[in-house]
Amino acid sequence: MTAAAPKKDRLARFSVSLPESLLDELDEMVKRRGYASRSQAVAALARDGLVDYAAQLGTESVAGTINLVYDHTKPGLQARLAEIQHRHYLLVVSSMHVHLQDHNYMEVLLVQGKASELQSLANELTAVRGVKQGKLTLTATTIPPLL
Repeated sequence: MTAAAPKKDRLARFSVSLPESLLDELDEMVKRRGYASRSQAVAALARDGLVDYAAQLGTESVAGTINLVYDHTKPGLQARLAEIQHRHYLLVVSSMHVHLQDHNYMEVLLVQGKASELQSLANELTAVRGVKQGKLTLTATTIPPLL
């Protein structure tokens, strides 16, 4: 049995009033980013805003990445990061790392779950001694179930 294709959203029109200076900035963004129209740009901004709102609420399930930069020669650091990820295995979908200069690794975790839980995981990982930089970036939607 095949799953039905998702229904396409119908477009809804609404008008927005903006100060001219803000409209000029929007038009410049549309041009520089290569959007086909103001509507496409406003939709992208709305999606970004809704992701931020979901993150603030912390109750919506979202997908995202946690990016970490750390010195892989620091004793016990990789084991500590792995232990945290194993403890949160329901949130961590996948991970990869790349070698950077000067003994640094960049590790990218693909994560999914409640925004508040993802933020807690990111906070725990970035607080580990030896992690130089860490950031959680959320997306607008979740990953479809694997099973």
